[in-house]
Amino acid sequence: MITVIVAIVGALGLAAIAGWLLIRKSGEVRATKTGSVAAPDLDCGEFGLSHTGPTIVHFSAAWCGQCTRVRRVVQQVCDDLDDVGHVEVDLDANPGAVQKFSVLSLPVTLIFDAQGRQRYRTAGVPKAADLRSALAPLLA
Repeated sequence: MITVIVAIVGALGLAAIAGWLLIRKSGEVRATKTGSVAAPDLDCGEFGLSHTGPTIVHFSAAWCGQCTRVRRVVQQVCDDLDDVGHVEVDLDANPGAVQKFSVLSLPVTLIFDAQGRQRYRTAGVPKAADLRSALAPLLA
């Protein structure tokens, strides 16, 4: 009996560690490797990207619970920073955009500069301070 309990506790401990390792970078804003190159076949008008400043593109879906939290964070940042645009792309209505930007899970948030180059990407719910830090050099 004790062996079974120890095995169950051990399995739960390993599962908790594995879960933590998988989600520890969730919401972290990371610079993209292709930041100096325009996105492939990207028409800035296609997503309504701003030509005067950076734009946050947020991929979401009606069934995504975390997308509501991302929407609030992004809206708060955009309200604080006048020159930042915000575009929300519905995953279900835009499968081409999902494929073009390799969106494999939700929520995903991309930051584009005024020239339409993808500069940052985050999966999960980003912190408002992290978004502001990523946007600061693009607003200068």
